[in-house]
Amino acid sequence: MPARIVCLSPYAKKQVEDLLAGRHAVEVVTVPDPPAPEAVLRECSLAELVIADKRHAHRLPREVLQRMTRCLLIQMPAVGYDVIDDRAAAEFGIAVANAAGYNRDAVADWTVMAILNLIRRGSWGDRRLRDGAWPKPEMMGRELGALTVGIVGLGNVGSAVATRLLAFGSRVLYADVVEKSFAGVERVSLEDLLELADVVCVHVPLNAETHHLIEAEALARMAKGAYLINASRGPVVDEKALVAALESGHLGGAGLDVFEQEPTPTNNPLRRMENVFLSPHVGGATLEAEARALEVVRDNLVRVLDGEEPANVVNGVKLGARLRR
Repeated sequence: MPARIVCLSPYAKKQVEDLLAGRHAVEVVTVPDPPAPEAVLRECSLAELVIADKRHAHRLPREVLQRMTRCLLIQMPAVGYDVIDDRAAAEFGIAVANAAGYNRDAVADWTVMAILNLIRRGSWGDRRLRDGAWPKPEMMGRELGALTVGIVGLGNVGSAVATRLLAFGSRVLYADVVEKSFAGVERVSLEDLLELADVVCVHVPLNAETHHLIEAEALARMAKGAYLINASRGPVVDEKALVAALESGHLGGAGLDVFEQEPTPTNNPLRRMENVFLSPHVGGATLEAEARALEVVRDNLVRVLDGEEPANVVNGVKLGARLRR
């Protein structure tokens, strides 16, 4: 019998079929947009493999997962997996895996771009010139190599950011719950990092421990005039507290690719701040990263269909005897 794969991400049916062509017989089912909870429940309850929705349109809460009695693996074609109740999935013996590291270089590039944009007032100056001004005196900037940059979370993306910053000559600090071996980078406490860094970059997953990790007290610890960069998940930063820190002049600026609500509302005060660089959650959006994500999805689906344990499992599930042999 062909394995039933339900795809919730915006991949075409043939695109998923082609991933496994010549390897395994599969039946691929896609779920239409706009979000259809009933269709998700109906199709996923019959699935052996699920490709989760990287757009967060189709969610997989407990009430859906408990009906997915045939499911072996939920594969997220992205790094973040908060669209899935991974702890409930573990209770039901369903492995949840992500595409760890697929977009590390893309997000690291975006992070450096955001830092440079802020410390050289790049987008601000571009807007002034297009309006007919010549704002040369106001565009006195800073050199990245002269700054201390603190990285919160030295994982796949954080380490790629560190590599780029060291090439600029920056002093690089990091705070992480796990000590990492990385030449030229100094581990400090989160409190010390916030106080010492000219630029703070956040690269942690979103979970119960990191929700509002950067809140009013953390922002107050940052040096006056410092910059905050968030390319992880919006709720890691308390957005109201960030707005207050920017409006008061305590922070020099912020670079944000993610927001507490996405799309962020049109009346969000961050949209009108001249010292904030914004983008619509596209830090990892490159042709190269998307190709790698599909490779990760293919490789993990094939592993399970070959009777092997999947890679990059985030909820600790071992499939064992449930695997096809």
